[in-house]
This record gives sequence, structure tokens and C-alpha cells, in this order.
Amino acid sequence: MSQLDQIEHFIVLMLENRSFDCLLGKLYPPSADFDGLTGTESNTDTLHNVIAVWNSSDTDETTMSIPTPDPGELFEDINMQLFGTANPANPAPSASMSGFASNYERQATGVEQYDPKSAMHYFSPEQVPVISTLARQFGVSDRWFASAPCQTWPNRFFVHTGTANGYQNNSPTHFPYTMESIYNRFELAGNENWKIYFHDIAQSKTLSELWLLADHFHFIDQLAKDAADGTLPNYAFIEPRYFSDWSMPNDMHPPHVVTLGEQLIASVYNTLRASSAWTKTMLIITFDEHGGCYDHVAPPEATPPSETRTVPFNFDRYGVRVPTVIVSPYVKPGSIIRSPTGTPYDHTSIVATLRKRFPELGPPLTARVAGAPDVGNALTLTAPINLGPVHIDPLLYAPNPSEVAKAQEQPLNNMQKSLVRLAANLPSNAVGADPAAIGAHVAQIQVKENEPPVEATVSARSGAAFVKQKLGEFFTRPPVTN
Repeated sequence: MSQLDQIEHFIVLMLENRSFDCLLGKLYPPSADFDGLTGTESNTDTLHNVIAVWNSSDTDETTMSIPTPDPGELFEDINMQLFGTANPANPAPSASMSGFASNYERQATGVEQYDPKSAMHYFSPEQVPVISTLARQFGVSDRWFASAPCQTWPNRFFVHTGTANGYQNNSPTHFPYTMESIYNRFELAGNENWKIYFHDIAQSKTLSELWLLADHFHFIDQLAKDAADGTLPNYAFIEPRYFSDWSMPNDMHPPHVVTLGEQLIASVYNTLRASSAWTKTMLIITFDEHGGCYDHVAPPEATPPSETRTVPFNFDRYGVRVPTVIVSPYVKPGSIIRSPTGTPYDHTSIVATLRKRFPELGPPLTARVAGAPDVGNALTLTAPINLGPVHIDPLLYAPNPSEVAKAQEQPLNNMQKSLVRLAANLPSNAVGADPAAIGAHVAQIQVKENEPPVEATVSARSGAAFVKQKLGEFFTRPPVTN
């Protein structure tokens, strides 16, 4: 029996929009074993000035929010960041990774200033002590790529379904998203022991195949209860807080404060570490995409998810490297984890790992999943002896009420706009619903998506209120009829 067979609980925490170099490029000195930053990497801005990678060593709110404002993350922006042009040749050449600073500068609208230096900033291990401690105590992969050089939604679709279904941006939306997911495979295998934990809304609710499984979605507080009760699921996916409501977002999406994301990572780790199931648990901490933050490693070619070609992008190359830390008592301290095959890790490696551990999940969801390496090779200890620190403390930071109020009045970012639209297209009364009722809703939005009210798109406050309202309707049981 392999070490992977000893793992009964796979917990994935996926945060937002940070590159590997941004968070972990200075974790270790660069070497053949660790592809980190030398400090000499650079881009040029629109005036051809050299902009080198740099660090501001403070831990105040301003520093921990860099880059501010939010970089470009559309497919076209990412092409420019990688190749210096929004329309690279097909097939694309090897990426020069030279356009991050100039693309950031080009985001300026005349209202906000976009300093090209912001895209080139990185954090030191002292500024992000939680993810750095876990990376050193357990293992880090310096060869984990986003599944596609695309926005958040396509990359999150890959971790759930092994494909983005041909959609390279969050918008325009294409409700209903009907792709089969790994959660459906658990259900078909007769294993209902999976959960999605979330804070304000789960982006995974975009998948209409999960709408009849509404009772598998739980607010984040449930994770602590499940860990304490010994009822952790076989597979759990955790989503961060995306909106400013009673608190600030903890998703690390620029310009949200990175320290709040660190606090979330610490909370999840501390909760799992205190569980009686710790020695049978694997925690994977990763990020959906790089969000316009600089990374120096060119993404390689990738296997398209389907034989049916999609345009304008066939999903035949990976996105930018993202920070990924693998935590388990079976992981040797200080591990640098790379794929044992010629195919690097990407988000579908999570699906591949689940399929290897639970063969009853059936054949690969897509061609990308079929070729993805699993992460079983990270578990090199023959016994679960690397228990890790009993408790990890993040840096102290608590936004004051005036900061929260200011954040609530900010315009919605692209991700938040998409989530408001998701809320508008959720069915009502989904818990215990008649499949016919969900089917009718799916048919209705196939014809015409529901538009959110204009007032819900004005600010983070109004967006959060609308999401809360629609979630309440989603989790309401259908009325009993005689």
C-alpha cells in the first residue's frame, strides 16, 4: 500500500491571482533544485525603461496590497505579459516573460495611476510567514502552472472539471455551465463524502450539475466543526472571501491585503493540524492564476482538454506559475516537488491525484486530466512523522471600520462582477429540489441569462448584499405542497 493510499482527506485551498515569484520567489536561494528569483530579473516599461524585480520590506496595508490597482488579467493581457503582444503567433513561441510592466502601465484609464514597478514587486518570506513556513516545513512545487493563460473562472473550471469548455475569460458568461465535475464522479461512485466550504459565495456554484447537490456547500465555519468531530470529507475544496461585507476579502486578489489571505491559510492549517485525522490528511494550498504579477518562468505547451479545437485559444499551453504548497505528515521537510514525468503539475493534477487514490471515480474527465501527473510523489516519508508545528501565527492585521467602509464603496473588480452575475443566475429553492425544477431553470437561462439589477453592480457593498440575498434563496428548501 502506497503512502497516497494512507491519505483519506484531501483538502484544497485555492486563493486568487498571485504568481510564484510574487509570493515564493525568495523562499530559497535560486539553484538547480529551486527556480526562484535572483533579483536581476527585469522588464521594460512603455518608454523602454528597465524595471527590475524589487521588494518593499514593510508589512503595512499599503505594501501588502501591491500591486495597486489591479493588473490586467484578460487572455489578451496575459498574452502581452508573456509575449509582449496580445496576438502571438500560432503556435506561440517560447514566452519572453517581458511584458508584465508595460501591460500593467497600459491599464491606466486616466483616473488611476499604474506604476509599472507594481507588477514587478515580490514579497519576502518574512512578509508572508505562513505560506513560507508551510513550504519549508513540508513541500513546495516550483513547477506548478495555472491550467491556462486565462482569468480566474477558466482556471477554476479546470480544477473542478478538467476543462474551461473553450471559455478564456470570465466574461461574457455562458450560463449554464454544464461540464461534468469531479464531484459528480464522487456521486456516481456512491461516495457522497465531499464538501465545498466557502465564505460569501462559491465560484464553483457556476456548475449547474452541482445545483441539485446544494447540501454539499457549507460556510467556512463548518470546516472547524467537521475537523473537531472527525467528519472531514474525503475531498474538500475551500474558497476564500471575495467581497467586502462585514470584513475585507481574504482571497489575496490584488489589491486585497495579502496578510488576510495568510490568516486564512493559518486558520485552515491550524484547524486541520488539531484534528484527529491529521496523519491521514493532505492539504494543497494553491492559486487559480497569477493575476498579472510577474514570474520569470515561461509556461510550456499543454495538452488541450478536447479533440475539438476551440478558438481563439485551444488551451494548448499552460498559464503562469502559481504558488503551490503540499502539506502532509508524509511530506519530508524542505521538499521541492516536481512532476516525475515530462508533464508539469497544473490544477488538473488535483483531479489526477483523486482519481489515483479513488479508482472508482472512473476514467479521466478530459484529455488534460488523462495526462496530468498526480502528486503522490510528494509523499516520500514511509510513515506520517512530519507532524509540523502545532500552531502557526500569521502577522497581525485587522482592518479598522473606516477601511472596511471605504472598501465597501469601491467599484466591483472583474471577478466580483462575474460573481454577482452568477448569483443572478442561481436557481431558488435548490436544497432538496425536484430535478425537474432545476432542469426548467437550466433551460430558461440557456435561452437568456438573468441580468443582475443595476444597483447590485454599483459597489462591493451592493454586490455583497445581492449575493447574500440570492444565496439565501438558493439554500431555501422548496415549499411543501399538498
